[in-house]
Amino acid sequence: MAWFFTEHNIKSDRHIITGEDAKHISKVLRMSRGEELTIVTPDKTQCLCEVFSINSDSVTVDVISKKPCENEPDVFVTLYQALPKSDKMDFIVQKCVELGISRIVPMLSARCVSRPDAKSLAKKRERWQKIALQAAMQSRRGIIPEVCPCVSFQNAAELTKENEQTIIFYEMGGAPVREIIENKPKTIGMFIGSEGGFEQSEVDLITKSGGSAATLGKRILRAETAPLAALSVIMYQTGNFD
Repeated sequence: MAWFFTEHNIKSDRHIITGEDAKHISKVLRMSRGEELTIVTPDKTQCLCEVFSINSDSVTVDVISKKPCENEPDVFVTLYQALPKSDKMDFIVQKCVELGISRIVPMLSARCVSRPDAKSLAKKRERWQKIALQAAMQSRRGIIPEVCPCVSFQNAAELTKENEQTIIFYEMGGAPVREIIENKPKTIGMFIGSEGGFEQSEVDLITKSGGSAATLGKRILRAETAPLAALSVIMYQTGNFD
């Protein structure tokens, strides 16, 4: 699973890896000269590389081949997730990245029990972004999905204007996703509630703005299960599980 990301496009045939990735290669993976690894660049180029040398703080690799990364879904899905209790958000971030989420926006809705202060939220976001990175490496993504700063529900609703399709998953009912996603959109925003779900006024705000209320069936799912189920349905419906 030697899959890494770089902040810069690789233009030469030799590249030097430093920082935490270099430590991971040398001390965790214990790779040696001649072994292969993959580096993905910001332009989603997948570079197959061979280890040339390993030092205490850097790894030098030779680029063998380059090709566009084909591991990304062709729909950009943003998760607007109402903050759940305890460390459930860690699990949500990890699994949604594995399933193909493109961006995660934590938010505070009316029924959120968890309401950390700004300092705590900043630390949590830093941890969530690290989890997203690790999950992207494990699942061989072409991007590292961004975990955005936490916003209010009203601000999240405003952000959905940039999406072609917005879906709010509501435990009190709605339409099946297959009826909502008829013409395949390029960008989708999906709203998932915390343990207490959404207020009717919040659902109305989304639907009045052009969004749709959707159902995940008659069973009530846990806060950490709902986003995974919803994202899986969207990925299936848009052909990204083919």
